[in-house]
Amino acid sequence: MSLRFKVVIPARYASTRLPGKPLLKIAGKPMIAHVCDRAQEADAEEIIVATDDERILQTVNDLGIKAIMTSPDHQSGTERIAEIARLCGWSHDEIIVNLQGDEPLIPPAYIREVASALAGQQQAGIATLAAEIIDNEEIFNPNAVKVVVNKAGLALYFSRAPIPWERGHFTHAGGTPSGKMPYLRHIGMYAYMVDFLNRYCQWEASSLESVESLEQLRILWHGESVQVKVVAQTPAAGVDTPEDLIRVEQILSAYR
Repeated sequence: MSLRFKVVIPARYASTRLPGKPLLKIAGKPMIAHVCDRAQEADAEEIIVATDDERILQTVNDLGIKAIMTSPDHQSGTERIAEIARLCGWSHDEIIVNLQGDEPLIPPAYIREVASALAGQQQAGIATLAAEIIDNEEIFNPNAVKVVVNKAGLALYFSRAPIPWERGHFTHAGGTPSGKMPYLRHIGMYAYMVDFLNRYCQWEASSLESVESLEQLRILWHGESVQVKVVAQTPAAGVDTPEDLIRVEQILSAYR
């Protein structure tokens, strides 16, 4: 059976460092257009941009891609995607990939990888990606989220701290891992079953996710499983700053 999945792209206009970020031009077209291109290249059966801004809605519709206005009150992209699933009346077993609207460099293969990871098992209603950490300094970087998995590939914990902590090899100033096991960096791309989204929206936030500032810990806190697929490498970073915009412009312009 061929892999079937939908892609929803949450795209908000507001951004502290880059207002109107989805509409900023990169290599001659809006950033959101590049993100939609990645979803099309992944062979998604349906692509929807979920937004809270009429300017983004119009721009996406002009591209021939479906966009839907969603509530401005959502606290996360996950909640925005859940609203889309309700509005579209999708069945409980549909697979939806959450593709961030500021990730124009995401490999299309990774979009398929995360959908395939969810479709290939029955233990979890959500799947995500990770890649092995090559640079030891990254293990100690709080901006690089780490994940530890069990033998079935299910997440045991996500943290900004170095996990697992190798006693005898690490100090508070750093260290070198023993090589007994790979350290994994979490890649923030998710695939969900619709029935998982329905459950998720009923959960209260947990103190654990507040402490680490990691929304995915709400899932573990409420006793659900997260399937983790390990891919070859961490993809190029998305766009958060003006410097990121210049970097991505240079990369995408080279392929024009």
